[in-house]
Amino acid sequence: MTATFQANYRRLVKLTKLLSSYVNDGRHRQALVLFSQMLAADDLAVDPFVFPLALKSSAALGLRQCVASLHAYQLKSGYLPNNPFISSSLVDSYGKCDAIADARQVFDESHERNAIVWNSMISLYAHSNDVEGALTLFELMDVPPTEASFNPIMAALSESNCSSSRAMEFYERMRALGLRPNLITLLALLPLCVSVGSLGSIKEIHGYGIRDCIISHSHLGSGLVEAYGRCGCLVYARKVFDEMKHRDVVVWSSMVSAYAFHGDAGNAMHMFHLMGSDGIHPDGIMFLSVLKACSHAGLADAALRYFEVLTKVHGVEAGSDHYSCLVDVVSRAGRLKEAYEIIVSMPVKATVKAWGALLGACRNFGEVGLAEVAARELFAIEPENSGNFLLLANTYAAAGRFKEAEMIRREMEERCVKRAPGSSWVLSRKGLAFVGHP
Repeated sequence: MTATFQANYRRLVKLTKLLSSYVNDGRHRQALVLFSQMLAADDLAVDPFVFPLALKSSAALGLRQCVASLHAYQLKSGYLPNNPFISSSLVDSYGKCDAIADARQVFDESHERNAIVWNSMISLYAHSNDVEGALTLFELMDVPPTEASFNPIMAALSESNCSSSRAMEFYERMRALGLRPNLITLLALLPLCVSVGSLGSIKEIHGYGIRDCIISHSHLGSGLVEAYGRCGCLVYARKVFDEMKHRDVVVWSSMVSAYAFHGDAGNAMHMFHLMGSDGIHPDGIMFLSVLKACSHAGLADAALRYFEVLTKVHGVEAGSDHYSCLVDVVSRAGRLKEAYEIIVSMPVKATVKAWGALLGACRNFGEVGLAEVAARELFAIEPENSGNFLLLANTYAAAGRFKEAEMIRREMEERCVKRAPGSSWVLSRKGLAFVGHP
C-alpha cells in the first residue's frame, strides 16, 4: 500500500465522517456540496457506502431529480442492482419524494433483496396509506420477515377504523413466528387496544414494556397512561405516571386527559398545577386536555379562565380544536348566545365540532333560532351528514313546530341524505367481530 493511497484513504474517511455529521445535524445542503466535491476529486475512490448519505440529504430536501441522478450514477458505476444496501436507501429516498413508482422500479430491478429492502418497500406502501399494497408485498416475501416487516402494516391497520380485527390478526402472526414486539410494535398496538376497549391487551403491552426495559420511554409511558385512562382504569394510569422518572409535557397531558375523560376535573386541574411546579410549560395538547376537563365537568367559567391564562400568560396559541372545546363547555352550560359569539369572533374558521356543539346544546335547551343558524352552517360543511338534519328536526319537534320538522325530513329526502346505520366491535376469545345495527 503506497503512501499516496494511504493518504487518500485517510482523507476519504475524514470527509465521510464530516459528510455523516452534516447529514445527522440536518445540514443537508452543505452535505450535498461536500458530496459533489468528493465525487469530483480524481484522487478519491468514493465507495458505495457514501451514496446513502447523499440520498438521505436529497430526500430530506425533497430533491427527487437529485435522487434520480444518484440512481443513474450508481447504475452506471455497477453498484446496482446487486447492492441491497443502496437499493433500500433508494427506495426510502424516492418514497420521501412521493415517487412511489420509481421506488417500486428500484425494488423490482434489485437482484439481491434482503429483509431490509423488502421492509423499505412495505413501509413505503403503509405510510402512503396503501395498506393493501403493503399486505400484498408482505405475502410475496421470499426471505423471513422481521419485526420491521410487521410494524408499519400494523400501524396502518390500527389507524384504519375498519381494520382493527386485521391488525390484531397480523399481530398474532408475528407472535406465531416467534418475533417479539419492540417499542414501535407496542406503540402501534396501543390505539388498537383502546379502540376495542381491550384492557387485558393493554396490560399485556405494559408487561412487555417492563420485561424489555422500555417502560421508561416517554412515548410508551404516555401511551399507556392514555390507554388505561380511556379504558376506565385510572388507578393503573396513575401508577404508570408515578413510576416514570422523566415526565415531559406529553406524559403530563396524557394524565390530565385521562382524568378529564372521566369527568374528574378536580384531579385534572390538580395535575395541571403540579406540572407547573415541576417546571414543565404547557403546550397546545395540554391546553386542550384542560379545556376538555372543564367541559366534562360543566365548568364554563373555569374553562374561560384557563383559556385566558393559557393564551395570554403562557402564550399558547389557540387553534380550532381549542375554540371548539370552549364552545362546547359554554354551550353545555346553557350560555348559547355566548357560545355563538365565541364562534363568530374566533380568529380561525369555525369547524364542524364548534357548530355541532352549539346545535346539540340548542336541541337540549330548546333554542330554535340559533339551532337554525348552526344547522345551516353544518349543512354547507357536511351536506351528507344525516345527524345534523335530524338534530334540527328534533329541535323543531321539541318546540312543537312539527311542520318545520317535517320540512327538514323532506329536505333530507330531496338531498338523498340517508341515516347512517350504527356499528360496534365485539371482542371475544375468537378475536374481533364487526356488528352492524339497523
